[in-house]
Amino acid sequence: MSGPARGGERLVHGLHPVRELLRAGRRVTGLRVATGRRSTPELEELVALAVEAGVPVDRVEGEELDEAAPGAVHQGVVATAPPFPYATPEDLLAAATRSGRPALLVALDGVTDPRNVGSIARTAEAVGAHGLIVPEHRSAAVTPAVEKAAAGALAHLPVARVTNLVRTLEALGRAGVWSLGLDGTSPTPLTGHPLADGPVVLVVGAEGRGLTRLVRERCDALVALPMRGRVGSLNASVAAGVALYALLAARDAAAVGDDRPE
Repeated sequence: MSGPARGGERLVHGLHPVRELLRAGRRVTGLRVATGRRSTPELEELVALAVEAGVPVDRVEGEELDEAAPGAVHQGVVATAPPFPYATPEDLLAAATRSGRPALLVALDGVTDPRNVGSIARTAEAVGAHGLIVPEHRSAAVTPAVEKAAAGALAHLPVARVTNLVRTLEALGRAGVWSLGLDGTSPTPLTGHPLADGPVVLVVGAEGRGLTRLVRERCDALVALPMRGRVGSLNASVAAGVALYALLAARDAAAVGDDRPE
């Protein structure tokens, strides 16, 4: 099992991403663990899950993992798995329907930094979002670096990869999902927005450039985060995280209101 993944398989490295794959019951075809890696309860759980799932576990020298995942912080754990299983936007809507909650999706418009994509996915999964949407062009796909930054969230969060983000937003609109574009120049705050507690897709643009023109024009509303300090902007993943928790708060407040007796 030496060397990089073969036959179209992908590498997944890092303790949390690999463990969450196994916890979620995703298919893993092989696992390599560095012989010098200190045993921890997390690592023992990971290996036990692999053995239970019938995954071959090889103890190898750390140098072999360095060669398999060059430049990666693999933490002494590298797995091979089938190609990432992308979903469709329809799959995300179906997941929202099954949950019984208004759809909460996140769409990325030109976000190419794998760390930002992974961090946004991690927060989206944490707030209970039903999926992430990434365009095929001018956006980071799900790579080992993205999975590492997501710290296992992508084992649980569906990701749809689409050819045209504008057309996808239009289709979501026809399905009753409003698109809220994060735009620091908008005079409209996200907090208290009338659409915040309903079915929405939060659209996040690239750091610095923001939303592309066509995507901006397609969004049902452009919203901004309140800024009280002297710094004029936030990192894309930080802004997305703050916005997602604002949406979560709006939904929780609406749910409490719905539960009050008439």
